[in-house]
Amino acid sequence: MPSKASTGSQFPTAQNPLALENQVCFSLYSATNALIRAYRPLLDELSLTYPQYLVMMVLWKEPGISVKTLGEKLHLDSGTLTPLLKRLESKTLVTRGRSELDERVRVLHVTEQGQQLYQQALSIPEQMRCKVGGSIEDLQQLKQLCDQAFFMLNSGAGSSCER
Repeated sequence: MPSKASTGSQFPTAQNPLALENQVCFSLYSATNALIRAYRPLLDELSLTYPQYLVMMVLWKEPGISVKTLGEKLHLDSGTLTPLLKRLESKTLVTRGRSELDERVRVLHVTEQGQQLYQQALSIPEQMRCKVGGSIEDLQQLKQLCDQAFFMLNSGAGSSCER
């Protein structure tokens, strides 16, 4: 039988460092899963998955972007990005070509069919804002906090805690 010390029950829940309800990571994980589930019916209308939607959002804004730059913007490595791009190509939404400046660089363009999806996708951000609820200011603050956490975790800037 585990001792009281090994189960963490010596702490009231609010003070227990291992209580699930005290974990920021669990809240972010749960919110992310719920958010992606909320996107699903909207993206099903476009025949896109959430990662494909992210790719298309970048390409609609930055036609001719390199695969490398796209990966940096989406925080994805080439092993994850390549199958996504192949799938979008097979749907005839995207073409991959060579840069005119440097033929070693692969660049991406949205096809006419992919551009038609843009018009359909325009309503998705507002529909999601309504699903999530809260004011625009609340959502902007939430995004800012998430961006800050991402920066801190990736830059090592948040590693000031002593062991």
